[in-house]
Amino acid sequence: MDGGFHILFVCTGNICRSALAERLARSALGPGSPLVATSAGTHAVRGRPMAERARRELARLGGEAEGFVSRPLTAELVVTADLVLAAASEHRAEVVALHPPAAARTFTIAEFGALARAVPAENVVCHPDPVRRAAALVAEARSLRGLVRSERPDIADPYGRSRRAYRMAARRIAESLAAPLGLLTAAPVANAPIIRSPAP
Repeated sequence: MDGGFHILFVCTGNICRSALAERLARSALGPGSPLVATSAGTHAVRGRPMAERARRELARLGGEAEGFVSRPLTAELVVTADLVLAAASEHRAEVVALHPPAAARTFTIAEFGALARAVPAENVVCHPDPVRRAAALVAEARSLRGLVRSERPDIADPYGRSRRAYRMAARRIAESLAAPLGLLTAAPVANAPIIRSPAP
């Protein structure tokens, strides 16, 4: 990860929500990007494949599950992550408990999506370097905390539930990631004026 930017997605078992989010992000960022998406679970069993219904939803959304295996969340993963996006508030709390300084760069997936939608695009896309752009997005989102509310910050766990539950979870993840991934992959805008977000 030296010189890159690490986005870590977290859920419980790392076979549904965080796995979906990781692979959707990888698909959007493209191969060879210095922005790298990985995932882990607070109670994950190492080496499990993505849940079959999650795989189907991922394929429907254009992602690829090939080669995915689950892994447990560790303090080291949190320390080395530049941005942590958790499926639910409980996962965010567990991330911060492992490494309290990570609180400033840890959000729920839905919360970060809502914040990214409120970020002035000019403040992010003015950076042609992907790593600087990602860092700018995190800083902008952090500055809007408390000013922009996410009505539903948590994404429900579909594990062991119906196909509809998986579809709803996948849809919410995709919708939440649309704004931040759009900002991270947009064509650079040269000489764009930087609009300062209001102080929290």
